Amino acid sequence: MTTDQEMLAVARQEALAGLEEGGIPIGAALFAADGTLLGRGHNRRVQDDDPSVHGETDAFRNAGRQRSYRGTTMATTLSPCWFCSGLVRQFGISRVVIGEAHTFVGGHDWLAENGVEVVVLDDPECLAMMTDFIAAYPDLWNEDIGVG
Repeated sequence: MTTDQEMLAVARQEALAGLEEGGIPIGAALFAADGTLLGRGHNRRVQDDDPSVHGETDAFRNAGRQRSYRGTTMATTLSPCWFCSGLVRQFGISRVVIGEAHTFVGGHDWLAENGVEVVVLDDPECLAMMTDFIAAYPDLWNEDIGVG
């Protein structure tokens, strides 16, 4: 079985890959109930010039079609925005493991209120990565969260 920390490590690798590509460092990975990695991805809105390619949506797309998402876990470096929270609810993803929710609070409370198991790990590496990025690129960050 894969631990929450191991799942988050995959998402963190994706976030770093996105940062190296000149994008926003948010990564995610979707795991089956037995811990098998189904798909991984990162925010590619800058790289692809597509505002819908968030870390969670990229991981979801890379997982391909599944007969059911019941029992799956989405690991993400940052609290999922409302768009990605909607994806979790729409497809019945059972768990969300979040690296940090200090720099941005998305819809994870709403997910928990609606039956999704939410685990916030308060990971210092995820927090430092986002804090540094926001300080260096505030305009890009504000654009990504829809206030730019």
